[in-house]
Amino acid sequence: MLLSIVLMTLDHRQHHLDSMRAALSVLVYPLQLIVDLPGSASEWFRESLATRRALQEENASLRTKHMVLSTQLQKLESLEAENRRLRALLDSSFQVGKRPMLIATLLSVDMDPWRHQIEINKGSLDRLFAGQPLLDSQGVMGQLVHVGPFTSTAMLITDPSHAIPVQINRTGLRTIALGTGSIDRLELPHIPNNADIQVGDLLVSSGLGGRFPPGYPVAEVIEVEQDAGRAFSHVMARPRALLDRSRDVLLVWPPDMQQPQAPASSTGAAPADAS
Repeated sequence: MLLSIVLMTLDHRQHHLDSMRAALSVLVYPLQLIVDLPGSASEWFRESLATRRALQEENASLRTKHMVLSTQLQKLESLEAENRRLRALLDSSFQVGKRPMLIATLLSVDMDPWRHQIEINKGSLDRLFAGQPLLDSQGVMGQLVHVGPFTSTAMLITDPSHAIPVQINRTGLRTIALGTGSIDRLELPHIPNNADIQVGDLLVSSGLGGRFPPGYPVAEVIEVEQDAGRAFSHVMARPRALLDRSRDVLLVWPPDMQQPQAPASSTGAAPADAS
């Protein structure tokens, strides 16, 4: 007991046991780590789980926001494209002069490859009539063949049963453009071999018959075959209108016919001879 007191006194005054205490602390440190390991590991595991859960929630939130923003961006791109189409359509309306006009939207397309018809969202309540011409921003599309109160059916110029009077814009030569059943082909029959017609010539509506507005683009000549053994040339043209792409169309009325704002009856359309 006395020896312990003496050693403690010497250590307190002269620090003789410092080196021994340091050596013992080095030896005891691994034991302290082993004792503290369960608590430290548990705390690290809890923090790791909390961090991982927070990262998962943040990633899920970011994915949701990204999906929402991507969807909104797609809608904005669609609206921008629609705005360009409507702007082009409205700009093209100046080419038909001071005629009354109305913009309609496609509802459906006839999938029969030999019947090129579309349905639009305007009808007799908007004072549409059978035979009314249908245009887009590039040219003539066709004409209405059936008019209901709310919707109407139009026949495109490429339908095999459709024909439109045209003339070559460069020379004034008049002819008929017939539908062929192909969405990108029109046929010009009975063109004499000696007629002045070339690939690239623009065909415009002649206005004969009073149904289609005169001078409106219809097609462009893409093929001219002249054979001395035949009386007429084989001439094909490509429609200017975007028949398989346009979603908005322009309906026009004859210049001597005003478009009423209110319907005259619940079922009738304007008489065909008004066109």
